Order: sequence, then C-alpha cells, then structure tokens
Amino acid sequence: MAPIRILIVDDHPIVRQGLATVLRLQPDLEVVGEARDGREALAAVGAVAPDLVLMDLMMPEMDGVAAIAAIKAQWPRLPILALTTFAEAEMVLGAVQAGVDGYVLKDVDVEELARAVRQVHSGQPYLHPAATRHLVQATAQPAERTPERLTAREQEVLTLVARGLTNRAIARALGIAEKTASVHVSNVLAKLELSSRTQAALYAAHAGLVRPADAAPGG
Repeated sequence: MAPIRILIVDDHPIVRQGLATVLRLQPDLEVVGEARDGREALAAVGAVAPDLVLMDLMMPEMDGVAAIAAIKAQWPRLPILALTTFAEAEMVLGAVQAGVDGYVLKDVDVEELARAVRQVHSGQPYLHPAATRHLVQATAQPAERTPERLTAREQEVLTLVARGLTNRAIARALGIAEKTASVHVSNVLAKLELSSRTQAALYAAHAGLVRPADAAPGG
C-alpha cells in the first residue's frame, strides 16, 4: 500500500522540521511538502497533491481556519488535520465549521499523531479528547438543533458516528444494511444542519450524547 502523502503547514520552521522528522519514521507516512502559512498551503496543495494536510491554526497572512475553508472550497475531499492548543478553543470551533476533519494537540506523542493521521485519512473524524472537552466547556450548549429532532434510530447513529465508526461498522453494530446506515447518517447531518462527520462528533459531545473523551477516539 502506498504511504499517506502529507503536507505540513506551520509558520515555525523548527516545528515543521520536527513534525517532518517524526512522521518520516512511520513506514506508511510520507512528507511531500511544507508551507509557512495558508497562502503557501493553497499553492502547495495544487503543486504536490497531498493525501492529507497537517494544518497549524495560528499563522500570519492567512490563518489555519481561513486556509481550511479555502482548501475545502477547491478540494472538498482532501482530509485536513488541525494542530491546536488549549488556548485556541474558538479557533478550533471555527476550523470545525470550516470543514476540518480532525484536530490534535501540539503536545501529542508520535504514536497518537500517526494514529490521528491514519484515522482522518481513512475518512473518520479524530477529535483529541482533552481538546474536545475544553472546547465543549468553552462554548454554549446548542439551542435550536436539539437531538429531539432526530428519531431514536438516528440518535443511535449519531452516537456511533461520534465514536468514530464507519458506515459499515455502524451497519454491523445496528444489524442493518450499509446503505441504510449511510442514509441514516445523511439524514442526521441534514436535520442538524451539519456538513461533516467531525461536526456531528463534536455536536454529539456538546449535546451530551457521548462524553468528550469518547468522541471520535483514535484506534
């Protein structure tokens, strides 16, 4: 199997070099490019066609949230994993709304970072438990998009999406066809006016359907 080709975006050279060094130790990961800010990231995505973007949020010129939105507008299926800190709760929420596929804290170890990359690349959200808990505490409870708008089955599906299950795994867990599971997921996103599984996972944690520590876990 071909390695996952990664573009690293961070305004600090030493951070980019450090990330590149540790990621290259993983046999299934390959760093194919680096960028210093969102504008360079846009150009680099077009030039090197990565399989995944590892995106810092705090950058000059064009920050990570703006870069995520711009990249998703041109390459909606390109997975983006954000690098964040506890102090950036509002930016993480903005990144989720912009379409980011997962986020990890900057102090994670190599194994967790690699696990997050693989999970996001496979199409599943990765929400770092500690960062999710911090974000949930820092933002208000959803008021209008309540889980009561969902059927009992759709709430089950939302909970499983929040735990990082694929449509196939959801189908197995509920004893239904994969196509039926896919329809349920689409209905959940439509009813809650969400655009991604990552938003659904964060919403479920926010609404108390799952604990922040259980939302889209790794491995």
